[in-house]
Order: sequence, then structure tokens, then C-alpha cells
Amino acid sequence: MNQIAKEWQDYEVIDTGNKEKLERWNQTILRRPDPVAIWPIEDERAWNKADAVYHRSKSGGGHWEMKKPVKEFWTIGYKGLRFKISPTGFKHTGLFPEQASNWDFMANKIKESKRDDLRILNLFAYTGGATMACSKAGAKEVVHVDASKGMIQWAKENMQLSNLQDHTIRFIVDDCIKFVKREQRRGRKYDGIVMDPPSYGRGPNGELWKLEEELFPLIQDCMKILSDDALFFIVNCYTTGFSCSTLNEALSRSIQKEKGGHIECGENLLPVTTNDSVLPCGIFGRWTND
Repeated sequence: MNQIAKEWQDYEVIDTGNKEKLERWNQTILRRPDPVAIWPIEDERAWNKADAVYHRSKSGGGHWEMKKPVKEFWTIGYKGLRFKISPTGFKHTGLFPEQASNWDFMANKIKESKRDDLRILNLFAYTGGATMACSKAGAKEVVHVDASKGMIQWAKENMQLSNLQDHTIRFIVDDCIKFVKREQRRGRKYDGIVMDPPSYGRGPNGELWKLEEELFPLIQDCMKILSDDALFFIVNCYTTGFSCSTLNEALSRSIQKEKGGHIECGENLLPVTTNDSVLPCGIFGRWTND
């Protein structure tokens, strides 16, 4: 089951090709690398309208070339939420638009439950798209965990932009594995967990993370802090070579084996307006209690 984030108005993938994508972020057009777009560009003229182009460096990293004046940051909206967008030195802009499909899924689950006691955990939470969606949908508390102080601060700005400062959102700078183990010892439970782990990374104190080695043990640990009547458990993955079938097996051999329920896995996709195609943006796997 694939899911397409097709309800954006302030964001658009205009075209793809030559391992790049051309995107509109509100009124600003950016041209960025994307390794999955291996096909050639069909019409170069549209690409010349980019306000800024990201160039990779052979030694790693890269830089932005500003073709036109571009603000340091601006905002875009999605269904009542607002997010800060800023071209960073490592290609990203502070938001993964394909995740809107997961935001909608979680928001619908929270609303349909008609419960006012829901506690949601967002691991590797980045700038908080999922955090804001769950909080706005009516979660009593959202716990937002990321190892980067900078990303936590960005998420707090998104909370303010989305007018959620009066909601209960706990922002925690921590290694996600250690945090989950501490929550086990504290006996805390969550009614929904979503995670967006990197392929490779380090925690705030240099803790090493490798997806292939750490993901399944983390899923098992998360099972211990899922409530008996939890609504969902969602894993996103961008790691090349990590397939939907692998993620499906990981979830079926852990959460589904213990709690029953239903599993769906597939690709996160974005629509491309130029030729009515789609851009693959990693995979997702989710367990639900129904």
C-alpha cells in the first residue's frame, strides 16, 4: 500500500530528473539533489526558474547558489499548521512534505478515537511535523524527542507558528534509545508512537546509531511502552536497500505477534505536476489496533 501526499497547496514538486527535484515552497522555487530521480529531465526551461540551486561538493556537503534574492526563512501551511522553511547547508529545508500522509493518518486516528487522554511519542522528531499534527488533532500530550538541540528549537518555532503553545508538548533533547529504556523503567505508556530514524547518526553524547542494527531492538523496546489500547505505531525509513518487506517482517515479528492488529507497509510518494508522475520518498510501515 503506497500513500501519496497530494493535499498540499503551499508545496509542489514541479519536476524531477537528472537526480534532482524542482520544488515550490510557497512562492520560492528550489532545485535540490534527489538520488532516486534517475531519469532525464524532459524540459529544462522550467528548471531555469529556480530561485536557488543546491550544489553537492565532491568532498561532502554542498552549498546553495542563489539565483534570485531568497529570504533566510519563510513559512508554509498545511491544514491549519504552519512550518518554518529555511535552506540549510546540508540540503534540507526543515520539512519532509511526503510525511503529510502520515500526519493525516495519525490525526484521523486521534479524532476518530474520541478519546481525551491520548499520549503520543514522536522519536527522531526533527522539526515536529508529526508532533504538531497529533497535538492539533487532540492528543492530550505529545512527547517530542530528538538528539539535536537545533532541531528542537526549530520545532518550538513551528509550535508557535501553528498556535499550539497552549497545548501540552514536551520537547526533550536525548538519545532516542536511552529515552525509551528510561520510559520503560518509569512505567510510562503511550497510545501512539511514530519514529523517523536516520540511516546513520549519533546521539547528543556521541552515541552511534546504525539502522540495520538498532531498529528491531528499538521496536521491541517501544512495544513495552505501548498502552494496551494503543492506536498506532509508525516507522519511516529512507535507508537505501531497506525494503517494505523487511519493515513488514520487523513489525509482524514484534508488535503484531504480541498485540495482533493490522500492518500496512508501502512507499511515501509525492505527486509531480509536470507529467502527472510521482516521486518516491522512502518507505513507511505502520501497525494499528484494528
